[in-house]
Amino acid sequence: MAYIESRKRPIAHSIGLGSTLMAGLLAPSVQAAEEAGVAELSKVSVEASQKPGYKADSLSTKFTAPVKDTPQTMQIINSGLLNDQQASTLTEALRNSPGVGTFYAGENGRSTTGDAVRMRGFDSSGSIYVDGVRDMGSVSRDTFNTEQIEVVKGAAGSDYGRTSPSGSINLMTKQAFLGRGIAGTVSAGTDDQKRATVDANTAVGEHSAVRLNVMAQDSGVPGRDEVKNKRWGIAPSVAFGLDTGTRVYLNYQHVEQRNVPDGLVPTVGISGYSSPDPDNHPEWDDAPEVDRSNFYGTHDDHDDVDMDMATVIVEHNFSGDTLLRNVTRWGQTDQEYALSAFMSRTFTTASGDPATLANLDEWQIGRLVNTKDQTNTIMTNQTALVTSVNTGSVKHTVSAGLEVTREKLETDGLSASAPDVDLYNPDHSDDITLTRTGASSEGTTTTTAVYLFDTAEIGEHWLVSGGLRYDTYSTEYEASSVCGGRGPDCGSNPAGTVLPSADEDTDGDLFSWKLGAMYRFDNGLNTYINYALAQQPPGGSNMQLSSSERSADNSDYDPQESRTTEIGAKWTTADDRLLLTAALYRTVVSNEVEQDESDGNYYQNGEKRVQGVELSAVGNITDNWNVSAGFTTMKATIEDGSADAQDGSDNLTYNPEKAFSSWTSYQLADVTLGGGVRYVDGLKRGRDGSTGTPEETDGYTVVDLMAGYQLNDALDLQLNVYNLFDKEYIASINKSGYRYTPGAPRSAMLALNWAF
Repeated sequence: MAYIESRKRPIAHSIGLGSTLMAGLLAPSVQAAEEAGVAELSKVSVEASQKPGYKADSLSTKFTAPVKDTPQTMQIINSGLLNDQQASTLTEALRNSPGVGTFYAGENGRSTTGDAVRMRGFDSSGSIYVDGVRDMGSVSRDTFNTEQIEVVKGAAGSDYGRTSPSGSINLMTKQAFLGRGIAGTVSAGTDDQKRATVDANTAVGEHSAVRLNVMAQDSGVPGRDEVKNKRWGIAPSVAFGLDTGTRVYLNYQHVEQRNVPDGLVPTVGISGYSSPDPDNHPEWDDAPEVDRSNFYGTHDDHDDVDMDMATVIVEHNFSGDTLLRNVTRWGQTDQEYALSAFMSRTFTTASGDPATLANLDEWQIGRLVNTKDQTNTIMTNQTALVTSVNTGSVKHTVSAGLEVTREKLETDGLSASAPDVDLYNPDHSDDITLTRTGASSEGTTTTTAVYLFDTAEIGEHWLVSGGLRYDTYSTEYEASSVCGGRGPDCGSNPAGTVLPSADEDTDGDLFSWKLGAMYRFDNGLNTYINYALAQQPPGGSNMQLSSSERSADNSDYDPQESRTTEIGAKWTTADDRLLLTAALYRTVVSNEVEQDESDGNYYQNGEKRVQGVELSAVGNITDNWNVSAGFTTMKATIEDGSADAQDGSDNLTYNPEKAFSSWTSYQLADVTLGGGVRYVDGLKRGRDGSTGTPEETDGYTVVDLMAGYQLNDALDLQLNVYNLFDKEYIASINKSGYRYTPGAPRSAMLALNWAF
């Protein structure tokens, strides 16, 4: 009997030793059987002489059709593409999706850390998932245990419940499978970059297997002094009952990061900068640009993260076309950091003399230290039933599920200060002392959800897809803060007393849905239309509630709503190895909080809109020629409400109007050549009271190259060169425009890949 094993569970592998890293061991090769409504797997054989392609069609069990038959913009970034680029983090991987990136560098003195992802005009950092389970925390996610990344654009509320307006990002982890092999990579590069990974899998008896993934990295950051990415991780996976009717997967992942974070670079002297005090110091207009490699932190700056994730997956087949799947997950992320940054409103000198162009070597700026001590915990149980049924001439593929989740956020208050630092010759030898203030907060969200998806195949040409999800949620939030300043009023208490600052709760119901129709032509062309609704309640992205009228997290407010309409086409060609897509979309976000200028009160009458076109090509043009390319042009505007952008326009901030991303590789005998071009349009920054700082950044184009050589059946060398032409650019900017992230200059990485 052929059993359904979830779409990402291979039942047999023949490990090939191709020229890319772990070609057989890492390449997910799961295909849906032609006659089954859900994924029925065929055995996989990866030829040693051929690289894995970039095209992947199979999605997680919440989707009832493969990518080409799903009426929505989505992209799968698989391990073949990640390996060719040596992309080791989620942020690096998402560069393959046009218009997706970390374009926002934080508000005022605060810096953004980790995967601060923006997509289609909105922050999507709270809509990141691992195996379909929400993964919270402002941390950087390593890809050493990632099989593929699913990027779904548009309203995804029916898929995951509360989400950002722009979609979701789901990382599928590696699982043990019936096969045997060990592979890995050792790499070193410029800027003291060092990294090693090992991936080993072995069958244990006829129906069980064990897999182990290990990673260690200790690297500098190209173009940045003192900044460091240091981490290690281990991810064991054990599977029982493979190739039988009942299967159990036991997975664990532990990652530790001990990074030196980046407080970024002052915008002094770059295009668009002028004196922040033009009346008294007009000569500051001519201040030269600082060295882009300067580090403005201290030797005590740190970003320490411990991430743990334990998962139990149980799958059972009632018949050849009905699968019951249960996932239990406990996850916890602890993060503590001290990050020195600055707000360059004015310049001083150590001697007390005025800062002039004649004494630039004495200019100083004030620093502040951002601190965080935060723990995110999640416990969830998710049950899904996937089946295929026929009602007359209509064939249905149905996925129904029940989810119960409890998420918790705990913070402890820290404070620290740092002395002023030289603007043009910063010294990082200063000490900082972290002090626990006694302030704290705790937020908890409990969610129970049911959902139903159905793809109905009507005749040979029509597909109708729909999804419904109903969530019942409850959020409770308590906080205490140091009184005075921005904290609660001290009253008769001494300044610095810790007093209650928040005691809020909210609950409610969310109803999300989507409906789409697709017409399939005989030549592989599919055209479709889709409409979807998603919602984000107060505290939905961070489990923090507020009593402020200007905050969308005020517990008295209604959920934010986003509605996406999309018309598109998907065309498979080159013997079904290449997928071409085109989509025209519009997302309207309502219930935005805006202030009424007539009475000064705040109301939920704001509206934002993002509309545009997205094109992509992913797959194999020939047996040896892979390609992944995408282009987007989008107009993101405020339709009702005050301007967000500093220039007063109605454009949404930190949103490139045009973006292009491409990567291609060609294998010729033992040699593989590849490369890519990325273009990102300029960004408008946020609006505040700052003066003299740039209102927007310029667009940029970056070229990367790769060359690989197969030494023998077990070893190959791979060289990646990034930013080949050493383009200087701004990757992100903060709200006030005082700080920016310089784009990485030219760098290189040499890797030795091995597989046995």
